[in-house]
Amino acid sequence: MKGYIEERAVDVAKYIIEENATVRQAAKRFGISKSTVHKDITERLKRINPALAKETRKVLDLNKSERHIRGGMATKEKYLHQMNYKH
Repeated sequence: MKGYIEERAVDVAKYIIEENATVRQAAKRFGISKSTVHKDITERLKRINPALAKETRKVLDLNKSERHIRGGMATKEKYLHQMNYKH
């Protein structure tokens, strides 16, 4: 079982880097919780492949710094969508 978890941690990290994915997107893609994604990246991956962990952390930090923008865009889309159905 331990080998599977380590392999998943590497796969999750590669997915995040290649797709510039968020924690939420990675969790959905791999069918795991956001907490598990965090644990895979911050704890397990540091032991397995520190360089990959660092690269993944950069993507996650960038996504975190931009999340307020994505949230605003999602809200805007929501209200535009609602207005289209009212008219």
